[in-house]
Amino acid sequence: MRHANEALIQHFYDALDRRDSAAMAACYADQARFADPVFGELDAPGVRAMWAMLCERASDLQVAVSDIEADDRRGSARWIASYTFTRTGRPVRNVIDAAFAFERGKIVSHNDRFDLWRWAGMALGLKGRLFGWLPSVHNAIRRDAGKGLQAYRRRHPEQ
Repeated sequence: MRHANEALIQHFYDALDRRDSAAMAACYADQARFADPVFGELDAPGVRAMWAMLCERASDLQVAVSDIEADDRRGSARWIASYTFTRTGRPVRNVIDAAFAFERGKIVSHNDRFDLWRWAGMALGLKGRLFGWLPSVHNAIRRDAGKGLQAYRRRHPEQ
């Protein structure tokens, strides 16, 4: 029998695969925190807006999740996001390890880990492959992502 938090993780990624950001947002507690190599650390409103923005932009997103494990407090999963990076039109297949913490049936902490240099090589092409390991390139990626999320939040204050 599956633990309820394993089912929550599965529901979350099924919603992402459908690009249903409202269903994803409902998985997070009001005090949730999120972190990944591109967007850095976000609070609950920030992570909800990030997923809404990504779901809106990713017309060809496909999500595959595996290795889901969870108990009452912690959980993990491996997921693969396959999509076209809209800024360059390049295909991306990003392998991500996720770690979760739960309280009262909601996600209170979600940390995604992946190789930013590898992602930069896929998303940005030759420039990313050659220079994607540099801190200045990582910072530029984060800055662009942050600006994009800020602009999205201004256009969608309800998020």
